[in-house]
Amino acid sequence: MDRLNVLLIVVAAASVIGIAAIYYRDKLMALITTKETFADADYNTYQMKPMERLINIFIASAALMAVGYVFYRNLAMAALLTPISLYYPKIRRAQIIHKRKNELKLQFKDALQSLSSSLYAGRSFESALKGAVDDLLIQYEPDSYIVQELTIIIRKLEANGTVENAFLEFAVRAHIEEIQTFAEVLDICKRTGGNLIMAIKSSADIISDKIEVYSEIQSILASKKLEQRILSVMPIAMVLMLSVSAMDFMMPVFTQAVGRIVMTISMAMFAAAYLISEKITNIEV
Repeated sequence: MDRLNVLLIVVAAASVIGIAAIYYRDKLMALITTKETFADADYNTYQMKPMERLINIFIASAALMAVGYVFYRNLAMAALLTPISLYYPKIRRAQIIHKRKNELKLQFKDALQSLSSSLYAGRSFESALKGAVDDLLIQYEPDSYIVQELTIIIRKLEANGTVENAFLEFAVRAHIEEIQTFAEVLDICKRTGGNLIMAIKSSADIISDKIEVYSEIQSILASKKLEQRILSVMPIAMVLMLSVSAMDFMMPVFTQAVGRIVMTISMAMFAAAYLISEKITNIEV
């Protein structure tokens, strides 16, 4: 009975720490996240501060320690899993890059709609850009990606830069196909003297439709991703439930070498299933 109480206390404590760390992670990261200068920011790269990296490693270590103890019922063997947490900052970095590029893509769609409407109403391109910034400030914060980027483009135009070069430089840093397409259309129209308003309106409609389809797909997948995460946690919950309700039945699994090998293989299979399901639900348009 004493061992059962220790098991419940350790798992409960690890769960509370893990949940609290995940819940407050975004708020904590907001205080220590690296602030980049938008003028030279590359959206395909992200440099973590040392403290940010340590916090991510701690979160991963706590989760791995809790999972390892549930499967092994041995703190020493559970601790052997914690070095894997050193790879979590790399995973988290990829998640941050993917998230901010998606945010920029959706914000760019709104900017295109505002820009297209202003041009169709007869405003000049520079005036339409300023109007787009004013429109976007109603919906987004002043430090949002698209507001910052359009502000930089406007400053380049005020410094006698060309609008096509400003958007091409933005596209190179953004690494987003829709922005690259728009910048190329703008560059071709400026060089060949084509109908700028109709070309931009046409490309804006196409790009907006594509981003809209992407948003709809993500909305449909949201519930499936939630189901996938619940199913990923179920094996851990089942092992924990059996450990509590059928201790004598599960004891050989925790004490014998064959049982621990089986548990190790099981964890590897669960991890592989999680990674495959994440790959399946990550659909790009």
